[in-house]
Amino acid sequence: MAIYTAEIIWSRSGQKFIDNRYSRKHILRFDGGIEIAGSSSPHVVPLPYSAVDAVDPEEAFVASLSSCHMLWFLSIAVKHGFVVDDYHDAAEGVMARNAEGKLMMTVVTLRPEARFSGDKTPTNAELHKLHRLAHDECFIANSVRTEVRCEPRQTALQHGAQPPSLRSLDAAR
Repeated sequence: MAIYTAEIIWSRSGQKFIDNRYSRKHILRFDGGIEIAGSSSPHVVPLPYSAVDAVDPEEAFVASLSSCHMLWFLSIAVKHGFVVDDYHDAAEGVMARNAEGKLMMTVVTLRPEARFSGDKTPTNAELHKLHRLAHDECFIANSVRTEVRCEPRQTALQHGAQPPSLRSLDAAR
């Protein structure tokens, strides 16, 4: 068993509060001293009481699913002998009402794109298997009722080839 902690720190800072016109901006503090600004979503609590320059719980939820999936994907890929050079996920969460009429994150769609190199790169079928295995192992995905979809994209480099961005730089020289 492992225990994970986070500190959530908010202060009224002289605001009236009782009129419901107070800032929702707060601090999220994690182990190691990392702090990030948190707030309610402007979709839930209107500006200026929410802060667009802070992470809201819904964004953090989507990010935690994406991050957990990526970490498992990398671990499984290396065990299968694949060299992952880059990984990018443009994850998206949809907030809607469930069958009971409660607002919830109903669907999170992960759109990971991995770039591979080396002598062995996964086929499309192998790529989908890696993502399916990562999803099955993801602690966060296993902890939620939200449907988590994965729509992977792959960029594979042939052995010795440069990524398109590097080829563009070489051509410009």
